Amino acid sequence: MNNIFELIKKEEVRQKDTLMMIPSENYASKAVREAVGSVLMNKYSEGYSGRRYYQGNKIIDEIETLAIERAKKLFGVPYVNVQPYSGSPANSEVLFALCEPGDTITGLGLTSGGHLTHGHPKVTFSGKYFNSVQFGVDEKGLLNYPRIERLVKKEKPKLMLVGTTAYPLALNWKKFAEIADSVGAWLVADISHVIGLIVAGAYPSPFTYAHIVTSTTHKTLRGPRGAMILVTVRGVKKDPEIFSKIDKAIIPGMQGGPHNNTTAGIAIALEEATKPAFKTYGKQIVKNARVLASVLQAGGLEIVAGGTECHLLVVDLRPIKLSGNVAAEALEVAGIVLNRNSVPNDTQPPFYPSGLRLGTPALTTRGMKEKEMKQIAEWILKVIEHVKPFKLPQKQETRSNFLKAFRGKIEKDKFLLQIAIEVKTLCQKFPVP
Repeated sequence: MNNIFELIKKEEVRQKDTLMMIPSENYASKAVREAVGSVLMNKYSEGYSGRRYYQGNKIIDEIETLAIERAKKLFGVPYVNVQPYSGSPANSEVLFALCEPGDTITGLGLTSGGHLTHGHPKVTFSGKYFNSVQFGVDEKGLLNYPRIERLVKKEKPKLMLVGTTAYPLALNWKKFAEIADSVGAWLVADISHVIGLIVAGAYPSPFTYAHIVTSTTHKTLRGPRGAMILVTVRGVKKDPEIFSKIDKAIIPGMQGGPHNNTTAGIAIALEEATKPAFKTYGKQIVKNARVLASVLQAGGLEIVAGGTECHLLVVDLRPIKLSGNVAAEALEVAGIVLNRNSVPNDTQPPFYPSGLRLGTPALTTRGMKEKEMKQIAEWILKVIEHVKPFKLPQKQETRSNFLKAFRGKIEKDKFLLQIAIEVKTLCQKFPVP
C-alpha cells in the first residue's frame, strides 16, 4: 500500500509533467512552501498581535504584524486581516460583520461567472441566511451595468459582493461603486482570482472604489492557501468601527486560532509580489490568455464574451454539442488539466456543465509565453475534435455509467496518450519552480 510520502511524490510528478490550466491553481515558491511546512503550525495563537489568549506568541505577533504591514503597503489600505482560513470564510466573515440574517445582498450568479459565496441561493450560507438577489450576464455573456443598476435600485441591498471566478472581462469598479452608492450599500470586491494581476497593473484595481476587498492568497498571488480582508479609506469613512467589527467577526465570530504557518507564507508572497519580476509575470499572464483565446477561437471554438481581459477564458461547447465532462476528461488523459464549467444561460446542471474553464497563471509561472500558448491551443483543439463523437446521454440517470465507460476507453487511447507524451516533453523545458 502507498504511504503518504509516496503519494506526495506522485502528485509532485503529476504537477511537473502536466499542464496546470485550472485558473485558480498556481505554483508557490520554495520559500512559501517551506514556511507553510514549518514549526509555526505547532503554535496556538487565538486573538491578534498583542491581544492573544495564549502565552508564547511574541514571535507569532511579529510574523502576523509583518504580513499585515506588507499588505497595507502593497495595496495602500489602512486595515488588513490575514487570519481568514480561505476565501469562502473571508466572504462569510464580512457578511457576518456587516449584515443581519434576512438582509438583502446581491452578487454575480454562479453560472454567469460569480462564486458560491456571493449569494448562491438556498444551498450556501450567503444564500440561505440572507435575502440574496443575484444579477447575471446578458445574452452575449456580458455584464449589463444599466440592468444591474435597475435591479439594485429596486431591491436596495445592504451589501454588494462583487467578484468573479469565470467571467473573462475586466470589471468596471467605478460603475459598481456608483451603483452601490445610489442605495447606500456596502461594496465588497472579491479579487481572489485577479489579485496578482492588480499588483502587476494588468487588471483594474478596486481599492479606490470598494469599501472592503477580500482575496485568497494562493491564485495569481502565488502564496499559500489562505485569505485576507482589506478595508479601504472609503470603508473607514463609511463606518469608523469597521476594523473592530471584522476582527470580532473572525474571532470569536467564525474562527478559532489562526494558521500561523499560512500567515508566514502570506508574508513571503507579499514580499515576492513587490519585485519587478512579479509585474512582468502578471502582464504575461494576460498576454498568454489572450493568445490562447485567439487560437481556440480561430480553431472554431466559441469563447464566452468573445475573449479575455484577465487570466482565464471560458469555452462554450454547446455549438459543437459536446459536454464539458467529456472534453475535460479527455484533456486530462492528454496531460492538459483544466475544469468543466457552466456557461451563461447553461441549461445543464453544474455537475454536467456545457463549458470549459482554463487559465494561464501556472503556465506563466513556469516561464511559458505566447509560442507555447499557440501549441497548447492546438493540442486542445485536436483533443476536442477527437472526442466530438462521444455525446453525453440526455437522461441523467445514465450519465454516470456513460462517463465510467468513457474513462475506461480513453485511458488506453493512443491518440490522447501521444499528446500526453508531447505535453510532458514541453513541460520538461519549463521546470516547476
